Order: sequence, then C-alpha cells, then structure tokens
Amino acid sequence: MLQFDAAGMDHKEINRKLQTVQDRCELTNCCGQRFIGAGLSDREILIKGTPGNALGAYLNGASITIYGNAQDAVGDTMNAGKIVVHGNIGDAAGYAMRGGKILVKGNAGYRAGIHMKAYQDKIPQMVIGGTAGSFLGEYQAGGVIIVLGLGEENERIVGNFPCTGMHGGKMFLRSDCEDITFPQQVTARPAEETDLAELKILLHDFCSAFDYDISIVLNAPFTVITPDSANPYRQMYVAN
Repeated sequence: MLQFDAAGMDHKEINRKLQTVQDRCELTNCCGQRFIGAGLSDREILIKGTPGNALGAYLNGASITIYGNAQDAVGDTMNAGKIVVHGNIGDAAGYAMRGGKILVKGNAGYRAGIHMKAYQDKIPQMVIGGTAGSFLGEYQAGGVIIVLGLGEENERIVGNFPCTGMHGGKMFLRSDCEDITFPQQVTARPAEETDLAELKILLHDFCSAFDYDISIVLNAPFTVITPDSANPYRQMYVAN
C-alpha cells in the first residue's frame, strides 16, 4: 500500500500521486485540499485528516474512506463508487450524483442530495447517520436518501424545507416526523414492513462500515417520503 504525507501539498500534486496508485493508498495530514480523488476508478483511498470541497467529484468507481470530517460538495456528480466518512460533512453533499454510495457516520449540512438522480441501472444512495440541514433532497429526481438521527435523539432529524421540488427517488427518515413540514407535492407516510425489509438491505453497508447493530437501527419509527403522482415539478424536469 502506498502511503504519503499531504502536508504542504496542493490538490494537483495529490491527485497526480493518486493517479499512479494501482490498488490501495493512505493519505495522511490532509487539510483542506480540494478535488481529492476526482474522477478516479478502480482503487481504494484512505484519508486521515479533513479534505476540502468536492472530495470524490465525478468519482467513477473508486472507494474513498475519510477518518475525520469532510467539507462541502462531497461526491459532486459522482457516477459510481463509495465514499465513507467517519465524521461530519458540509453542504451540498451528493450534488447531482447519479450512482454509487455516500455513507456518513455524523451529520450533514444544507442541501444534501440536491439534484440527486438515477441513471439507467444506477441508483445512488446516501445514508446520513446523524442529522441533516435544511433543504434535504432539494429537487431530488432519483436515488435514495436515508437519515437516521443516531445519537441525536433531542434534535430534529432534518432542518427546514426538506424535499423542496422533489420529483423522483425516495427518502427514509428515522422519525415520526411530527415536527417536520413537507411540501404539498410529496407524500410522507409511516414505514410498513416492506419498507423496513428494503431498509435492511440498504443499510447493510452503513452498519458494516460503522459497526452498528442493524436490528437496533431499525427499532424505531421511520417515515417514507416520495413524490406525489400528480407532482407538478415532474413536468419541469422530466421529459414525457
């Protein structure tokens, strides 16, 4: 495994090194460098520190694990692969992602999952272990967003204006959501047995990555949010 110290390196130098990796590498002392792993495929990257904006942008199959926090735009427009964050993430995570997975142990900032979409057989997934900020799933067109609120029992699971403009995909919130106002263009309902069976599959990688007992995670009320079939936003973003 290739190991290198990122202290004093800019993002161009870091990515040049990553492009030479054949299999697995570890990056230490990362502090704010942007675009790490952009467009990469077929390799595993371990990062110790706090990478800057657009970590894993356009990711095309690589696996990135961060032992720390990450800043804004994690997984921007990613196509395939996995990003695992053992901390919190900033705003606009998963912007326009159309494939792959983003797994976050902690909290997410504003606009997580904005413009998330599905593409052919690609169904992107984002799992947030803590809470999410306002405008979660804004203009969501496909894929799955799950927010669990683990360790944040006294906090609202999501901020204001979730699902604004949502016209595709699905969202699961580990809450009865009685304190949350959703727009009229979506349907929010309590999870049923079939939903919990789906969640058990979707949460497998998250629970494995962060050593959670899936039976404990699922032992709580969940709310399922989907676009209304008569959603007027669909006509704005989806061709007939």
